[in-house]
Amino acid sequence: MEEQIIGWIYEAAEKVKAGLGEALKVDQKSGRTDLVTNVDKAVQEFIVNKINVFDPDAKILGEENGQDQTRIDKGRVFVIDPIDGTLNFVMQQENFCIMIAVYEEGIGQLGFIYDVMRDELLWGGPRVGKVFYNREELAIPENKYLNQGLMGMNAGLYREDRYHAQAIAKESMGIRVLGCAGLDFIAILKGTQIGYMSLLSPWDYAAGTIMMKQLGMTFQGAHGQPLAFNTREFFIGGTCATMAQIQAFDQ
Repeated sequence: MEEQIIGWIYEAAEKVKAGLGEALKVDQKSGRTDLVTNVDKAVQEFIVNKINVFDPDAKILGEENGQDQTRIDKGRVFVIDPIDGTLNFVMQQENFCIMIAVYEEGIGQLGFIYDVMRDELLWGGPRVGKVFYNREELAIPENKYLNQGLMGMNAGLYREDRYHAQAIAKESMGIRVLGCAGLDFIAILKGTQIGYMSLLSPWDYAAGTIMMKQLGMTFQGAHGQPLAFNTREFFIGGTCATMAQIQAFDQ
């Protein structure tokens, strides 16, 4: 299965790159900074068609095309974010990812995050027992404390000081605002960030959390609750040492 998905991702990436420039059509969803493009929709449709041929019984949870309400707890479910970081895609033409996750009976089996313009693919999970950076096995990152590394953060959370964001930022070596959940997960998995906090939808965190768990890292929703997988919600995750320190802020 993993080889088929990798092939779909590389094909999808070529479609994404071909969609840049004059062919790109941009619409707003909830506001001027919440964008969707013809490329988002086309790429999700392309991946869904591949899945339907590969496994006609599989279900789809995806950001676009009205497929955003599927439950993940029954059967095999593919979770798709065709372009994570659409605002970056439109405004910068870089710093965006394609993300796919596979869940079986609610358990994450495989996650894939592809930084299209840098040609970096992070993938793995329980099905393969490892996490890979392209084709090389990724080492488990050092279990660093909050004051030993950089923290990825949503700008709004920091500005409004929600969920102790400013105290967490002050304790860390600094924060980074990348505007793309996939890039923050890549940084955590590679060990260049010790954590990430944001407001995310299931397709934003589905792939990354599978790989974080495989590498012994942890994550949660607000106030220690499990992630709901059915709405946009607070997410925080990182190394175990970092998460233990962050949890102390709630006490």
